[in-house]
Amino acid sequence: MLAGLSELGQAYLSILNVYSLAYGLGGALLGIVVGCLPGLSATLCIALLTTLTIKMAANDAILILICSYVGTLYGGSRTAILLNIPGTAANAASCADGYALALRGEAGRAIGIATSGAFSGTLFGVLCLAAFTPLLAEVSLSFGAYEFFWLALLGVAMSGSIVGNDPLKGWLMGTLGLFVAQIGQEGLYAHDRFTFGWNQLSGGISLIPALVGAFGFAEVLTTLADPVERQIVELRDSVLPRFREVFQYWRTVLRSGVIGVLTGLMPGVGEDAGAWMSYAAAKAVSKEREQFGKGSIDGLMAAETGDMSSIPGHIIPALALGVPGSAPSAVLMAAMIIHGIQPGPMLMIEHPQFIYDVVAMTSLATVSILVFGLFLIKPLLLVLKIKRTVLMPIIFLLCTVGAFANASRLFDIYCMLAIGIGAFFLRRRGYQMAPFVLGLVLGGLLDKSLRRGLVLSDGSLEPFFTRPISIGFATVTILILLLYIPAFKSLVTTITGAVSRQFQRFTSRAA
Repeated sequence: MLAGLSELGQAYLSILNVYSLAYGLGGALLGIVVGCLPGLSATLCIALLTTLTIKMAANDAILILICSYVGTLYGGSRTAILLNIPGTAANAASCADGYALALRGEAGRAIGIATSGAFSGTLFGVLCLAAFTPLLAEVSLSFGAYEFFWLALLGVAMSGSIVGNDPLKGWLMGTLGLFVAQIGQEGLYAHDRFTFGWNQLSGGISLIPALVGAFGFAEVLTTLADPVERQIVELRDSVLPRFREVFQYWRTVLRSGVIGVLTGLMPGVGEDAGAWMSYAAAKAVSKEREQFGKGSIDGLMAAETGDMSSIPGHIIPALALGVPGSAPSAVLMAAMIIHGIQPGPMLMIEHPQFIYDVVAMTSLATVSILVFGLFLIKPLLLVLKIKRTVLMPIIFLLCTVGAFANASRLFDIYCMLAIGIGAFFLRRRGYQMAPFVLGLVLGGLLDKSLRRGLVLSDGSLEPFFTRPISIGFATVTILILLLYIPAFKSLVTTITGAVSRQFQRFTSRAA
């Protein structure tokens, strides 16, 4: 306990210097700008910044990425309130009440409430990040090759629900990511696989060109193909929230913070789920439920607290288990791997201080969104006036430079273009890229763990199903897959309903 507090204190001291503060504030500001532009996501922001920070020290680069992650999701509330267009999917729940308040001439008040909720939610999530990540990481130290295999397979199984409503499409994209991860020399004996005699493929498909192509170049093509016209609601009132008005919703903040963190801990459940579940819970218990959708402060506070508290919640399993819970956290985890930090059970051995560094980084991001959110409102709103025909070519240029800069290979640019064009057409058919990246990130771990386990067991599959933790992960993975089968899901619902009714009868008799 005392050792953990000491390491946490060292982490906070390490960012209290001019360079770290500048990186953190700059990353948060850039994230807010990206979030203010409808259509640009936190995933895109992290992917592009990964290419720009590739030569930086690992902690400085991760600091920028985490601050931009938090800033982007916060910045998306601006467009939700002023345009009725969520800047990111996580801000969709803020549209109804935020935009209704703006139409009543209370846009500034709505932004102030959203800022208060975002700050409170992220702060609550940081506390959970500091408390639970080291504990979960210590438990995961008992993992071996068999557990790593099921852990990676569990992550791919979660790709069915990480984004979108069609699990089959998610699994297909996750499987495609697994296949792409196998291209090149395999990890144990360096044999070429799926290279077809092309020497350039022997090194495999690098993460950065894949990330930039799937999220950057594909976003450019998608945005230019589907331009959106929008009208901004004018900002007339003050954005500084009244403390009494914020404090009276402390129950909403606490409840939504818990919901956000819990949804973040579940791999495959995005930030938008935290927002909507928090919004629904607030509506269920609120005394002003008839105001929800018509300009409810309670509803707006719940939505923003829920989505922002889920960010640290997603980082917890990504750090401790190596299984990201959302698309942005998947790209963030890939960036950590690129910078030589392998998230997962070995993190507490190889980089024990890093978990506390992430806590300090997220704390700085939390303070940054409060400062920028309350004191730089009008300058940030000018971003909404930038034409997409001007912005997208700049992003394409950054994609090209980023893909080339890592290894100075023209082949990486070709990979970025090919993956981006393929992602563009797949997205138009409803296939999302986050499961693809998740499969790409976990593919190496799954392959090596499976083969190492088979070597250790002389080709026997028995240890994959008999070791206690392995059988636990195997059971969860199989259940997740079976729950997408309508007949099995209906059977489970019937059984749980019957058990619940029997329990209610028993408790009523006992009373």
